[in-house]
Amino acid sequence: MLRNERKNISVLVDNDSWILPYADRLVHLLCEKGLNANLVRSAEYIEKGWVCFLLGCVNIVKDEYLVKNTHNLVVHESDLPKGRGFAPMAWQILEGSNSIPVCLLEASAGEPDAGDIWLRDSIELMGHEMLPAWRQRQGEKTIELCLRFVSEYESLSPVKQTGEPSWFKRRRPADSKLDSNKSLESQFNLLRIVDNQRYPAFFEVAGRKVILEVNYEEQNELS
Repeated sequence: MLRNERKNISVLVDNDSWILPYADRLVHLLCEKGLNANLVRSAEYIEKGWVCFLLGCVNIVKDEYLVKNTHNLVVHESDLPKGRGFAPMAWQILEGSNSIPVCLLEASAGEPDAGDIWLRDSIELMGHEMLPAWRQRQGEKTIELCLRFVSEYESLSPVKQTGEPSWFKRRRPADSKLDSNKSLESQFNLLRIVDNQRYPAFFEVAGRKVILEVNYEEQNELS
């Protein structure tokens, strides 16, 4: 790698993800460190360089773009190899977990979420955080891990995943369905992960769908 390429970093977000503001902030912080960092919205715009951080991506990045960088890294919120797949943080919140493992790992060309792990950490929740609050913590932890990789690179060694993998399925709008025979309190964790625009909470009565809009007291979210 040429010396100037050692400073080139791409941050790829290939959709209109909630993580875009955090990706933009990451680019700003990397530039403050003297690195040539750029936010790109499609894989074909990835520049040749040292690292490409793939954040919130929904499309498979082809090998012809992955080879442009020495490292292609993703953030995944589970105790890999357990919890590969989709929406790992949402599924774990639904299960009642308050300590969510997070990995920074090498993007694998074959099996998803199967690459070597560079860093492990966790996101600690109180158990009451609604979607905006826990996503904020997720975004901040993403930035933190990416910056740690850049700062601590010389002392880091990637570790291969060991053990039997498990998988989270893709969440669909139907997964936001409430059971009208159960209390809202007993389904609180489901209410924590619904999105009013993309996959709102709902229940059915007499064959008709009733959609609920979940609002939050934001001043209490991060206490």
